[in-house]
Amino acid sequence: MNETRLFVLAALAKRGPMHGHQLRRDARLDRADLWSRVKPGSLYGALHRMAGEGLIRPLRTEQDGALPARTVYEITDEGRRELRALRDEAFTEVDIRPDPVDLALAVSDDLDRELLRGYLEERLAALRARRSRVEHQLDRRWPDQSAADDLIVEHATMRIQAEIDWHEKVLADIDKLDAARS
Repeated sequence: MNETRLFVLAALAKRGPMHGHQLRRDARLDRADLWSRVKPGSLYGALHRMAGEGLIRPLRTEQDGALPARTVYEITDEGRRELRALRDEAFTEVDIRPDPVDLALAVSDDLDRELLRGYLEERLAALRARRSRVEHQLDRRWPDQSAADDLIVEHATMRIQAEIDWHEKVLADIDKLDAARS
């Protein structure tokens, strides 16, 4: 599932022709980091690849004063078909990826328990900070925020809370790891 392609095609289908800078700005304003792994810096490369594949096409080039020239793209009929396929894939694919922390925990037998506790406490602090940032999004409405946006923020919050709960459980049960080694 290529989230960047889905984001670009959906943005062009919804908002009409845009250049890369507008897409980057929209990714930031739409808080794409809450609901995807879309990296604003990857959008330009994606635009060029998708243009080469015929999913989008250059419409015109604009230049404002001394700013660099910007190519404005529009979605093609083939791009609309690809958008429908990507959206279908996103809705039907259930992808819960393994977390590398699980592997690290599985091979931590030789790790000092206080060091492990420190790692887990740092992860827990980072997760709590992330949850706070996401929850803050609920307090700050953005232009054209929809009910779907609210559900997406709630989903992100719930997923982070599940991670917090698991880390708290590991910390509470850390002594059991030593008992299992004996």
